[in-house]
Amino acid sequence: MAKRTPDQAPPEADKTAEAVAPATDEKLQKVLARAGCGSRREMERAISAGEVSVNDRVATLGDRVTESDKITLRGKPVSAQKDTSKRRVILYNKPEGEICSRHDPEGRRTVYQALPKISGERWISVGRLDFNTSGLLLFTNDGDLANKLMHPSSVIDREYLVRIQGDVDDDMRKRLLDGVMLDDGVARFTDIVDGAGESRNRWFYCVVMEGRNREVRRLWESQGVRVSRLKRVRYGNIFIPSHVRVGQWLELDYREIADLCQTAGLEVERVAKPKTSREATTQRERHERKLRAGKGRKPPRLKKGPRR
Repeated sequence: MAKRTPDQAPPEADKTAEAVAPATDEKLQKVLARAGCGSRREMERAISAGEVSVNDRVATLGDRVTESDKITLRGKPVSAQKDTSKRRVILYNKPEGEICSRHDPEGRRTVYQALPKISGERWISVGRLDFNTSGLLLFTNDGDLANKLMHPSSVIDREYLVRIQGDVDDDMRKRLLDGVMLDDGVARFTDIVDGAGESRNRWFYCVVMEGRNREVRRLWESQGVRVSRLKRVRYGNIFIPSHVRVGQWLELDYREIADLCQTAGLEVERVAKPKTSREATTQRERHERKLRAGKGRKPPRLKKGPRR
């Protein structure tokens, strides 16, 4: 029997690279979202509209791609490589009177007009707030993170400060906590805490676990009371810092983004970890000084509700 010298490869090494380490494929919309082209739903619509090509062929929903595939979106190339950019997240204190769309046919101001520019990518909104709702909005350049944070399976709570016009009694609270049938199914608050105010004009903090359209307003209005002010104050473990005024934004630091990724069930490898402690603090501190000094875009001052 012939002997094999030490530098000779064993018979198993003759297998092709594909057989030893097969190329992993992913859903096309997931790759596009991860590349910062938009949310998965937006990318599904783009694919359905024929705006995406894979290897010079118009893509269809259900297509899967590998890192070696050539992808274009509206004629522009998109990299399928993983970890092509670092995760970034910004917090925006949305004022009333802005919409959560990139463009508005009516010419109203959009939340994207207030955000910092991001080279070669785009900000993806983590959920939405309606035109008359203010407060905390998160934006990221990572479609996977946005999708995880919005998906009901992640079970991430959202806390709102709401001003109610009408009588709120214990029976109403119990119904709202037990569950109310709305047009799109049963919805409920997981917590309701008194804020301030008296009689028929009171503030409450309430928590929901989903991001349904106008869910908080519809829950209260199902009980015959009126929501006169609504502000989101928390998303998961992220609160609005006191120095971030209405209409201003702040980029989250490494620790905050890492915590957010863990909450969403994602690895933290792609978080842009600063190289030095000096680098970690200088840029953010400079921006926070501007915010505290009142610099940056601010809408007309709104009457503020009570603070916790």
